[in-house]
This record gives sequence, C-alpha cells and structure tokens, in this order.
Amino acid sequence: MVRVNRDIDPRLLRAFTAVADELHFTRAAARLYVAQQALSRDIRRLERELGAELFVRTTRQVTLTAEGERLLPYARRALEAQDELAAAFAGGPGQRPMLVDVSAPVSTGSQVLAEARRHIAPETELVARFHSGLTGAAAELLAGRLDVSFGRAHGLDPAVLARLDHRPVRYERIAVLLREDHPLARLDEIPLSALAGETLYAARGNPATTEWTDLAAQLFAGRGIAMAEPFPEIDGEAEFVRVVTKRRWLVLASEDFMDLPGTVLRLLTDPVPLSPVSMVWRKGLRHPGLDALVSAARTLGATGHWLHRPPASWLPHPEATSGGLRD
Repeated sequence: MVRVNRDIDPRLLRAFTAVADELHFTRAAARLYVAQQALSRDIRRLERELGAELFVRTTRQVTLTAEGERLLPYARRALEAQDELAAAFAGGPGQRPMLVDVSAPVSTGSQVLAEARRHIAPETELVARFHSGLTGAAAELLAGRLDVSFGRAHGLDPAVLARLDHRPVRYERIAVLLREDHPLARLDEIPLSALAGETLYAARGNPATTEWTDLAAQLFAGRGIAMAEPFPEIDGEAEFVRVVTKRRWLVLASEDFMDLPGTVLRLLTDPVPLSPVSMVWRKGLRHPGLDALVSAARTLGATGHWLHRPPASWLPHPEATSGGLRD
C-alpha cells in the first residue's frame, strides 16, 4: 500500500516518470541529463517515501509494479501542474529553448517555424529538429524530448493522440516525385488513374511514419497502384536519391518537397488527394514559443488559404468521415 507523503519532491516524480516512459535507467538518465547512479538514488528515495516498490529490476528489463502503474497518472498530473505554474511566471532571457520538429527543411512545419521566428517572437529561441514522421515524433513529444511537431494527427494511435493537443494547420496537396524521363513527367498534373500499374514508395516499413503509409494505403486501394515493399529508413538526401534511383521507384510526396536532381514533382488530381496537417504538442505544455507557433500557423493559413478544400478532393479516414481537420 502506497504511503502518501504530502511533500514529495517534484524531482523524484520526474525521475519516476522518465524511467516509466523509457523502462530503461540509462536512457532515462540521459533524457534527464543526470548520472545513472543519481537517478537510481532518486528512485530508491521515492520508493522509501511512498513505502512501495515502483519497479521490478532485472538484468534484462525494467517493468512497473502494480503500485508503479497506480502512481503514474497522478505523477503525470502533478508534473503538468508544476510545468504550467512555472511557465506562467517564466519568460525573458531565462526561458528555455523550444524544440520544434518540422519533419524536413522544406515543409509546412518549416514555414510555420520561419514565420514565428521572423515576425511573431524573434526573441524566443525556437530550435528546429527533423524527424521523418509524426508517429516517431509523437513518442518523443510524450517523452519530453520534443515540444512541438507537425503531421497527420488523426493517423496516430488514438491512445497516443489522447495524450497530445493538436491544432489544424493545412490541407497539403499530395504529389508524386518521378524521374525526369518518366512518360508522366510531361504532364502538369497527374490523374490518379494514370498511376495504375506503378509502384510508389511511401515509407512502408518505417515505424516512425506509419501515419503516412496508412494514408498511402488508403489512397492506392482499388486504383491498381502498388506500394513499394518495406525498406529500412532512408537517412539523408543523397542516400534517398541513390535508393529511389536504383529501384526506379516513384515517390508519394506532398506539394512542399525538396528539389532532387534528376526528378520532377507533379501534383495529383482527379480527385485531388489531400494530406491533413496539424500542429501537435504535449498536453499541458505552456511556452511563449507555442503561442508564437499557433499565431504563425493562423497567419499563414489565412493568407495562403491553407484550410481550403478544393472541390472533389479526397481525404483519408477518419478525417473524411469527420468532415476534415478538427480540434
């Protein structure tokens, strides 16, 4: 039975939640920027104060005990409240940098970040990160290693999304990247029906981008379009070009995509497929940088008509059945 101590040090709760998230003391210590021995001492101290064992530790794994499982939601709520309190009275030069995952240098997230830096909050330190997919970034958000990311929020596991906040930002038109010598490259826009019999790369097999692969699978279904077989995550522009060129894949992409030598980007049509993009962050996060990003997204959305849906457009499920992007 847990013995409640009304004066538990929040640092101990932060140590506990880090180990509960990672189920690994070394990784949790690295996340908190502390020595593993110090982290272990904090966990032992918390267990003494509560009068309960919180983890089962073996040489092969770390797991939560029943008491640890019971403590976890209370610890999260207590830390969220402390973070909100600290943020409410923080600001100025001492404000910590905000880590913003924009997925790629050319992306909706990159545009929002640039707008926030230039015009909304130039004094706030917004540090860019580049994760390949929202599914992978969501794990980093929940672990506290990222603050904000962008992507298809409703492509996430509902249990994961329930622990995050999100705001609609844009309907991105979907495009295809193909070689300059491909017969379809001469078209200004490519009807989906013209892709029948083609094989497109859509990051299948990459666990960090499952929300994108799911969208692709829905788009290809019943249209005779094949998805490239699972392939290890491709890291870096040069390696991406090498693999795609060698395998002669077409690539499912969005309208904002990096320029790659020997390729052209063509928007898809008939119908116009859309990728719903939201800004996503950890519940309870308070930071002036978050306010700046929300304001920047609102400004760009208004001027660029980012939330306008073209006639006869296509959306994946569940967005299609819910009427599109929603808060």
